[in-house]
Amino acid sequence: MARVKGALMTRKRRKKTLKLAKGYFGSKSKHFKMAKQAVMKSGNYAFAGRRAKKRDFRRLWITRISAGCRANGMTYSVFMNGLKKAGVTLNRKMLSEIAVSDEAAFKSLVEKAKAAL
Repeated sequence: MARVKGALMTRKRRKKTLKLAKGYFGSKSKHFKMAKQAVMKSGNYAFAGRRAKKRDFRRLWITRISAGCRANGMTYSVFMNGLKKAGVTLNRKMLSEIAVSDEAAFKSLVEKAKAAL
């Protein structure tokens, strides 16, 4: 049987890593060894970033809702408790959009929450 050499797959693997490292500074985009390390590190950052993004957006939504509540004389926690008791099942993303774009609708939600308490 003929001997199989690994040159083709090795080249393919290295090209894939160097393609992922395209645009990196200096030898991180040119040398395989450094590119491999940089790609692994950036993958870790991307993984963590996807999770942090969810936290950051939730914090933003809560801040917007809180600001809308305070403008209508209520705190965030009391407002959310009132909505839950009133049976309003809007998520924080939608509540923040309403608070930013439609103040009248948000005011009616605050009144509904006050009435439920």
